[in-house]
Amino acid sequence: MSTVSSDVPASPSAAPPLPDDAGPGPGAHRNEVVLVGRVSAEAQSRDLPSGDRLLTLRVVVDRPPVTGSTRRTVDVIDVACWTTRTQRAAGRLVAGDGVRVEGALRRRFFAGAAGRASRYEVEAGRLTRVSSAAAS
Repeated sequence: MSTVSSDVPASPSAAPPLPDDAGPGPGAHRNEVVLVGRVSAEAQSRDLPSGDRLLTLRVVVDRPPVTGSTRRTVDVIDVACWTTRTQRAAGRLVAGDGVRVEGALRRRFFAGAAGRASRYEVEAGRLTRVSSAAAS
């Protein structure tokens, strides 16, 4: 005879209610990303087979320090700029500049050397230069 823990819902309909801002309905789902870090190198521009122009850059974001450790850890995050406005802003950034990126996490599919591939990146909706102190 098997037993089921009483704190695990038996079916999705028995799941505990979600907070008001996460419930079902229009606008309930959210995909918002805000990064503050520093640009690792100049933005790279590519013309895609579709005719679209894509500007990409990498943003280095410091992770919070671990208590007792002197080791510094970072996340390096790819940022895609599809609009003229974000491409113009990215084109003015140089390595070491502080930047604030507001956008959404996207999974992009493309043809790679080994076949179909995908990657996650932040699609920039707004890029703002910030002081280097704010970015570290």
